[in-house]
Parts: sequence; structure tokens; C-alpha cells
Amino acid sequence: MPAFQHRHASHCESGVMAALVTHAGLPMSEPMAFGLASALAFAFIPIIKVGGQPLVAFRIIPRAIIRRLHSLLGLSLQAETFRVPARGAARLDALLGEGCLVGMQTSAFWLPYFPEDLRFHFNVHNVIAYGRDGEDYLLSDPVFEAPVRCPGPDLTRARFAKGLMAPKGLLYRIREAPREPRWAELLPKVIRRNCRSMLAPVPFAGAKGIRYLSRAVDRLDTGGDGAAARLFLGHLVRMQEEIGTGGAGFRFIYAAFLQEAAALAQRPALLSLADELVAIGDQWRELALASAMMIRGRQPLEPQRIAALLRIQADREETFFRTLRASV
Repeated sequence: MPAFQHRHASHCESGVMAALVTHAGLPMSEPMAFGLASALAFAFIPIIKVGGQPLVAFRIIPRAIIRRLHSLLGLSLQAETFRVPARGAARLDALLGEGCLVGMQTSAFWLPYFPEDLRFHFNVHNVIAYGRDGEDYLLSDPVFEAPVRCPGPDLTRARFAKGLMAPKGLLYRIREAPREPRWAELLPKVIRRNCRSMLAPVPFAGAKGIRYLSRAVDRLDTGGDGAAARLFLGHLVRMQEEIGTGGAGFRFIYAAFLQEAAALAQRPALLSLADELVAIGDQWRELALASAMMIRGRQPLEPQRIAALLRIQADREETFFRTLRASV
């Protein structure tokens, strides 16, 4: 097997899985890993809180990309969790001693190579361990341009952090080379699944979820200094642009997947749809910028304007995914 090559990626889970699958023998880009997992999504669930604010998500739940690629590609994926940190550390050492490439779930807050101003309690950050040098572990963190080093105690603390989506020392590896799938059959299937997700007939998911969010933004109280409204809009921007890869970023990744799928499945219509999705992603960025300007007082605090932009996004995404579904 060739030496492992670090690859920079936009998102940790899809980047790690693309690297692991490629190293195992099936060349795969990050957009292909993301698209095969039908990972593009939207959800607004007020009863689930993140930092005291309602959950706003722009992708499927953490670990789902790993599970779906395992199922779709027939990967011989072995995953393990641990109750005792010492056992989790010993197992990692044993696998590295065998020359294995090991994916891990960690908390970004406890990884010392993260700049301090970028650390926050995010328990679903995925990295790859590919070796040791003394007391340091050699890691391929896909959101960094080059490999990094992490002292053993810090890595163990990151792997066994407490809280929402606690990693529990999760390790995973691919034991055998995967087979090349039948792209012409597989790609339309996973695209249709993603369309079902974005067109789901429930109020909190997909295009309907974006409209649900718009109504919540429309009702924000701007009385007094508008602190509550600014906090909510700030949370929206953070969930959209800073957690994971963000709403626009995930749409750019999926657009790149559609470009690859157009060639592999011989469906050229997907190319123009990829361009449309890039434009939709650009519009999400404009929405985040408008929110940030209001939060910082550079523009009047007008949640109703953000709500109107969200309604435009909902309409545009609903049209896009209906057209995409019809194309496959």
C-alpha cells in the first residue's frame, strides 16, 4: 500500500472519509464522499438547543457520512468506542503499530494545534492518525493545509471529551480495499435520496425548514437594544458559516459532486444544475453578510429583511431540488 498522503479538505468528516477510501484503494474526492452520503440538508429544530439557541443544521447528522459510505460502498469498516481512556489510547497505539490508518472523532476545543480564537466545544471533529513520533501523534486534520502533531495527553482528552455528541474515543478504519461501484446506478440513487431530504413534507426540514426559520426570524423582538435579536442572528451566522463547513460551503461541495456525477453517470444536465447550486450558495453568503452587518450595527437591525431573504432561499432551493430530482 502506498504511503499516506495528507489532503486538505473543506469539511472534516467528508474529508477524512475521502482520504481513508482513497488510501484503501478507491480514489475519491471529498465532494464525491459528501454527495454519495446525500449529506446536504437543512433543519431548524427549536426544541434542541446549541449554546442556548435553537439547532440550525446545514448537513446530515454527524457520523452519518461515515455510516452511509460504509453501507453504499460495502466498506470493511471497523469502528470502536471505549469507556476507559487508557484502553482507547492503547488501542490507537496498537493499530498504529500495525501500520493502520485510523480515523478518530475528537473535540476541537482540546486540540492544541488549533489557534486559540478558533477553539470551541465541538465534539464531532474528525481527524486521521497515521503515526507517532515520540510522545506526539502525527495527525492528518483535513481542515489544515499540512499534517499536524498532537501530544498524547491532549489527544486523549480530545477523544474523551464530555458533552453533546461525546466522542467516547471513537476509532474507525477500513480493513480491505473497496470495489469500484457501478456509478451509473449508484449516483442517481443517492441524488434522489438527497432530493427527498430537501423536499421532506415536515415543517422543520429541507425547504420547509428554511421557511420555518424565516418565520422565527420575522418574530424576533428588536425592542430596547435588540440584544435578543442580535444574539439569534449571530447564532444563525455561526451555524451557517463557522460550524463545520457552513450552509454556503456545503452547497459548493455538493455542486462539485454534481459536476463529477455528470461525467461518471453520463448526465450532462447536472452541470447546469451545479452552476445553479453555486449561485444559491453565494446567496447564503450574502444573507450571512447582511446579518453580520446588522449584528455589528453597521446596518439597521431589521430581522424582517433577513426573513425575506430566507424565504427567497427556501423557494429557490425547493425549485432546485425538484428540478434535480426530475433530471435523474
